[in-house]
Amino acid sequence: MNVGIVGGGQLARMLALAGYPLGLRFQVLDPAADACAGQVATLIQGDYDDEDRLSLLADWADVVTFDFENVPATAARALEQRVAVYPPALALTVGQDRLYEKTLFWELGIPTPVFATVDSLEELREAAIRVGLPAVLKTRRLGYDGKGQRVLRAPEDIEPTWRELGGVPLILEGFVPFEREVSVLAARGRTGETLFYPLVENRHRDGILRLSRAPYRGGRILEHLGWNYARRLLDRLDYVGLLAIEFFVHEGRLIANEIAPRVHNSGHWTIEGAETGQFENHLRAIVGLPLGSTAAVGSSVMLNCIGAMPEREAVLAVPGAHYHAYGKAPRPGRKVGHVTLRAADDEGLRDGLERLLPLVGLEPGEFGPIG
Repeated sequence: MNVGIVGGGQLARMLALAGYPLGLRFQVLDPAADACAGQVATLIQGDYDDEDRLSLLADWADVVTFDFENVPATAARALEQRVAVYPPALALTVGQDRLYEKTLFWELGIPTPVFATVDSLEELREAAIRVGLPAVLKTRRLGYDGKGQRVLRAPEDIEPTWRELGGVPLILEGFVPFEREVSVLAARGRTGETLFYPLVENRHRDGILRLSRAPYRGGRILEHLGWNYARRLLDRLDYVGLLAIEFFVHEGRLIANEIAPRVHNSGHWTIEGAETGQFENHLRAIVGLPLGSTAAVGSSVMLNCIGAMPEREAVLAVPGAHYHAYGKAPRPGRKVGHVTLRAADDEGLRDGLERLLPLVGLEPGEFGPIG
């Protein structure tokens, strides 16, 4: 079966690597001539809304998927007229706009921070009164890894922040003094079959995910609550594929932050740390194969490599460590790979983590106790 992927980054690359053992073939569409997925799949170079390039992909593929959610909605709808597309264009539309996203959460009874739309400086002043400060001002579209958002802590922050972010549709969200950030990863097949991975704890630096820990040791009640929220979204969107939902943990509750209608950075640990990795399960779902077990195998930590890859020999000298380079040129702030550590128990995980953290530019103890 032929699988087309819109987007040629590391997620598309790992999808292809997971799919070849299943007998699948891949083409990717990306504007960049050096898109890293092009090292492992046929690359169609072109803009995401290039009708000729989209036609090439649709003519070849039996099914099309995405490696990021900011594909133009017009492109997704055009593809849907010619070939099976999963996740559906509706899921992309929701994932592209924080207002649509938060509104859907609210409709489904999923807790969110209080929020208000902002289209002018006067609306921002009024929203700050209704929402209260501190609050987070975000662009409604195209924000990721901490980009396109600023914290307002006092009234005097309003005008300079508007000058910085204004001019595009914005949303103001109440600030959540969370204790933890976690994510739910769920896979749903064409027939509605649904499976959930263990809850994942995430740690960030400068708005970029640096570490994910699974399974999360915060209790089964939160995990099942997150699964319940995810099922509501999956069913409402008639979703097919892997869906990630990021939550804040606050006073024993889950507060929804955002969704990612695709495979997700916080799920990279599943390649070695689960019976079936997120990339394989996404592919199984979209091509109509039975889903694989999502059970964890021991305990895992995933470390993002930002800017440059660590020394390969040093990483592989750590028992249970796995090295993933994305084939990208080094660049400050760029995700160029990840390292996964898997161990039979938490003690083994801690021992290996002490050796790996300095290799990826993190200090032992920087994030406090893991787990």
